[in-house]
Amino acid sequence: MTLKRMAALLLLQATTLLGAAHAAELFPLRDVRLGPSPFLDAQATDLNYLMSMDPDRLLAPFLREAGLQPRQPSYGNWESSGLDGHMGGHYLSALALMTASTGDPEVKKRLDYFVAELKRAQQANGDGYLGGIPGGRAAWRDVAAGKLHADNFSVNGKWVPWYNLHKIYAGLRDAWRYAGNGDAKIMLIALSDWALRLTGHLSDEQMQQMLKSEHGGMNEVLADVYEMTGQQKYLDLALKFSHRAILQPLEKGEDKLTGLHANTQIPKVIGFQRIGELSKDPAQGRDMRQAAAFFWQTVVEHRTVAIGGNSVKEHFHDVKDFGPMVDEVEGPETCNTYNMLKLTELLFAASDKAAYADYYERALYNHILASQHPGSGGFVYFTPMRPNHYRVYSQPDQGMWCCVGSGIESHAKYGEFIYAHERDALFVNLFIPSTLDWRARGVKLTQSNNFPDQAGTRIVLDAVGQDGRFALRIRYPAWVAPGKLSVRVNGKPVKVDAAPGSYASIERTWKKGDRIDLELPMTTRLERMPDRSNYYAVLHGPVVLAAKTNPFPSEHLNFLADDSRMGHIASGQVCPLEAAPTFVADSTDFVRRFKPVKGKPLTFTAPPGLVQGGSGASTEFIPFFRLHDARYMVYWQQSTPGDYARMKLDNAAREQERLALDALTIDQVGPGEQQPESDHGFKGEGADAGLNGKRHWRHATAWFSYELKDPQAEARALRLTFARADGGRRFDVVVNGQRVAELVLPTDAAQEFYTRDIALPADLVRAARGKLEVKFVAREGSIAGGLYGLRLLRGEGQGV
Repeated sequence: MTLKRMAALLLLQATTLLGAAHAAELFPLRDVRLGPSPFLDAQATDLNYLMSMDPDRLLAPFLREAGLQPRQPSYGNWESSGLDGHMGGHYLSALALMTASTGDPEVKKRLDYFVAELKRAQQANGDGYLGGIPGGRAAWRDVAAGKLHADNFSVNGKWVPWYNLHKIYAGLRDAWRYAGNGDAKIMLIALSDWALRLTGHLSDEQMQQMLKSEHGGMNEVLADVYEMTGQQKYLDLALKFSHRAILQPLEKGEDKLTGLHANTQIPKVIGFQRIGELSKDPAQGRDMRQAAAFFWQTVVEHRTVAIGGNSVKEHFHDVKDFGPMVDEVEGPETCNTYNMLKLTELLFAASDKAAYADYYERALYNHILASQHPGSGGFVYFTPMRPNHYRVYSQPDQGMWCCVGSGIESHAKYGEFIYAHERDALFVNLFIPSTLDWRARGVKLTQSNNFPDQAGTRIVLDAVGQDGRFALRIRYPAWVAPGKLSVRVNGKPVKVDAAPGSYASIERTWKKGDRIDLELPMTTRLERMPDRSNYYAVLHGPVVLAAKTNPFPSEHLNFLADDSRMGHIASGQVCPLEAAPTFVADSTDFVRRFKPVKGKPLTFTAPPGLVQGGSGASTEFIPFFRLHDARYMVYWQQSTPGDYARMKLDNAAREQERLALDALTIDQVGPGEQQPESDHGFKGEGADAGLNGKRHWRHATAWFSYELKDPQAEARALRLTFARADGGRRFDVVVNGQRVAELVLPTDAAQEFYTRDIALPADLVRAARGKLEVKFVAREGSIAGGLYGLRLLRGEGQGV
């Protein structure tokens, strides 16, 4: 079943033997233990990665900013380039989750040490503040005084400071919630009181201006503090941290997401749902919950690919054009799916519809599980959907990206969604081997299977409590055909009066030792790209199947990312689309003729002649979560035999100019896009950024700059992209302090968007030693920009 169908199912009531269900509550992690499975393996791998990280290096930014001497130097990468301390917050959350999931005393010991060191820093600060932001204290004083300037990813020149702080807020909350650390709760409340005082004199307009900058889930965690303390001031502050520019269209059922930074928005919506759950104002609560549900539905139905992820180059693209998903190598970001699963958990708890669990399973197997290297434990930032591309993985002492932070959390909480309960009903959402202790009812069970390699699961009741009567509600997956779910209790068939995408319910007085066996028949099917373009993914049951490819047999790819600012991008050679393997057949019913490979679970071969190009007939389709250290195919074009040659020519023509430009490009920036600007050392005064239709821009009333790399000293020109709408603006282009152009943008440009090349003096390039600061300086009374694109080229192109 497609993601669109999953989302549509949310409009229907779940069908079960006992009728519609109600809200449910997930079990605490401490009550669930994983059994042998890919998820237990991933948890163990994550534990090793987690414990290999040096807590003192992660604590260094907090101690430094509190005026204390760190025990070890800080990590590099994002931890020493403006986002200092963000990984420490993620680390604390991951330790808390791993403590709850495993009960490992060494993990708990490290958590307690980490909290104690953070407590030292907070006490040294003296006002409840706790953070690792370089020079953060001075920046926050200006904010408190109402002196602030914010754009998409900075406040007063600091890189997403509220996003950064949110990680330590969440870490303290999780240390209390999952690991019972009492100091963490006290410290979280003190940090929340600091935020109350800081924002106390800001107007509503100033708060909303500040919320233009990515701020993580500040509204969510403050709502959690309200629930924790019962004090209304924290819920009021959570509302104050709710970004109305995002909330209001969602409340009206309007999708205004195109062009927005995706992972900036998802945590906001998680906060909307939490506030909606806790609000004492019925209308406000309803509107915020509806906004969250609509967001989930439109993202899953219109913006999500087969693996359960979304976004290209971190941004939501046009729902009618998934071309960027194929063209670009920066595909779905793992952090997005981490947050979409958090939102899914909240929405499920509010309505327990099986479509939420169907999506959760899809994303868990095909994006989250697939994002961890099974050997090194390294994490993936971008998962390219581009044919014949690949992924790179972090290293514990080098990669400090956001997706490492969310990664060490994700693989520590696989037990979180397997089961849920509601009054006298027990839900089985996922078919992951595990044990459950339903303490309130005295019920214990064991689920065992070899799923998804085998299409079934067994549940054995190890204890049933005092009276033993409850309803067992088992998810009827959307990918199982109508009437094909088979349930046996103690070997006897039980009638299943339920439909795919709902729950089958069995209510009875259970006895210790009762055994429930499920058969979950899987079929192989195609799923089309959401924009209905000519690209298809292959799935078997809930599992996305992919194929390893080797378009450049002599190449030696490095799948380990380094500690450079853009090391998280798989920047190796891009394979032209016309060289990608293709499904060649007169129709798409060929999927019924895929054959399983004997002795290789979940491995298939295509019918003869179907795959042309690449490995052709020898192509094997395997679970994407098992495919690592290779180029791969997830999405495949399909063509008829008669159109195949023409389609290849069309692909080549469509890509020719872009790939030729890429070959000339040494470095490039997406102005107004958060990560590319951060990775290129953006600075500015009087700077702002925004969207013009689907295109991002950056301009400034004073100046803005980027740092470009030219390691081989081969730069010959800058290629700049402008818009006709900015005609008449006057500004200088300055490189390493030398003015290289005085620009006056034309008012009569022939095209709405156009490029201009600026030649670079050879002596300037030679003296640059591989680093070029490109600065755009406004003339008096004018504006520098808007800049829509910036490339550093090996050739001079069209000239000045």
